[in-house]
Amino acid sequence: MGRHQRAESAGLVSFLCSAIISGVGMMLYMDYASAIWQVSMRRFMVCAAFVACCGVVSFIVGYVHRSRVVSATPGLLGPLRRGIEILALSIVYAATLFLTSFMLFSLANSTMGTSLFTDYIPALTAAFSGISGYITFVQAELMDAKTLASLLPLFIVSGVITASMTTNDPNWFRNNFSQLGDRTTFAARMFNATLIVGGVCVIIISYFAISELIATYRVRFDNPDVLRTIHVGYKIPRFYFRIGALTVLLLLSGLCFIGIGLFRYTPHPLIHNVFARGLPCIMGLLLISLPWLAPQLSRTMYVVSDIALLAAAIAGISWIMGHNTLTNVEALAGMLFLGWFIVFSRQIAAIESDRIQRQLVQRNTGITNDFELEQAVRNDEQLVFESSLQGPLRPSHHQE
Repeated sequence: MGRHQRAESAGLVSFLCSAIISGVGMMLYMDYASAIWQVSMRRFMVCAAFVACCGVVSFIVGYVHRSRVVSATPGLLGPLRRGIEILALSIVYAATLFLTSFMLFSLANSTMGTSLFTDYIPALTAAFSGISGYITFVQAELMDAKTLASLLPLFIVSGVITASMTTNDPNWFRNNFSQLGDRTTFAARMFNATLIVGGVCVIIISYFAISELIATYRVRFDNPDVLRTIHVGYKIPRFYFRIGALTVLLLLSGLCFIGIGLFRYTPHPLIHNVFARGLPCIMGLLLISLPWLAPQLSRTMYVVSDIALLAAAIAGISWIMGHNTLTNVEALAGMLFLGWFIVFSRQIAAIESDRIQRQLVQRNTGITNDFELEQAVRNDEQLVFESSLQGPLRPSHHQE
C-alpha cells in the first residue's frame, strides 16, 4: 500500500479504538458520576472532552509517525521543533473538537429533548469520537497548511453559536459582540474562551505560514547566490524586514483576539477597547500593505484583500450614519478576516506544494535552468493528469 492508502487504513483503526474507548467511558460516567455532574451542560462538557481527547491522541500518534518517516533533521533541533509543532497543533485540534462536538450535543439535545436524548449520549459520543479519531489521524499523516486553515472558522463559529444558544441575555446582539461575553455565565465564559483560543490558533497557523514563506525563499539551485521564489523572480529586496513586519502584524491580530477575551468590558473598559479597536486597525494595515509584505502571493489575492477592506469600511460608515448596528459590523469584519485568513493560508499551502513539486522534479531530472524546470513541471503535471483519466500508462511497442 502507498502512503495515502496506509493513512486511510490506520485512520479506520483509530476510528474503532476511539469509538470503543469513548463509548464505554461515557457509559461508566453516566452510571457512576455524582448528580451534580449529570446536569446537561456538564454532561455535554464531558462528552466533548472524550471527543477532543480521542482526536488529539490520534493526531499525536499520526503526526509523530509522519515526522519519523518524513523528517531526517539531525541533532536536537529537529525533535525540539517537532515537539513544539505537536503541542501547538494539539491545542488547535483540542479546542476545535471540543467546541464543535459541544455545539452538536447541544443542538441534538434541543431537537430531541433531554429525556429522549439521554439514552443516545453514549452512542453519539462513540460516533463523534470515532469520527474525530479517524479525521485527525488521516490529517496528521497528510498535514498541510490547507488543513490548518480549515480548522479555524469551524472552531470560531462553533464557539460563538454555542455561546449565543446558551446565553441568558436575549438582547445581547443589540449593542455589540462584546456584550455576549460581558458576564460571568457559562455562555460568556464560552465566548471569551473561544476568542482567546481563536487568537492562539491565529498565531499558530501564522507560524506555519511564515515558516513556509521563509523555506520557499531559501530554496537554492547550483548557484549559491540565487534564491528561488514563486512568481517574484530571484530576489526580494529587504525580504527579512518584510517577513518580520508580516509576522508582527499577524501576531498582533492574534493577541488582539486574546486580549478581547481576557479583559471583559465591564471590569476593564479601557483595556478591552484598546484590543477591540486596535484589531480593525491592524487588519486594515495588514490588508493594505499585503502586496509589499508578501509579494509571493497572486494578484487575485491582493484584489480579494482590497474588496474585504472596502466591504468592512462601507459597513462601518453605514453604522456611523445610523443605518446599521455595531454587532453587524463586527460580525461582518470578523467573517471577512476569517475568510481572508483562510485564503491567505491556502495561498501559502499552494506555494508549499509548488516548491515541493519543483524540488522533486529537479531531483529526478537534474535540471537547473529555471525555464526548462518550469517546462518539466508542466510535463509532469500533464502526465499525471492523463494517467488519472486513462489509467496506468503502458509501455509502447518500441519501448518493449
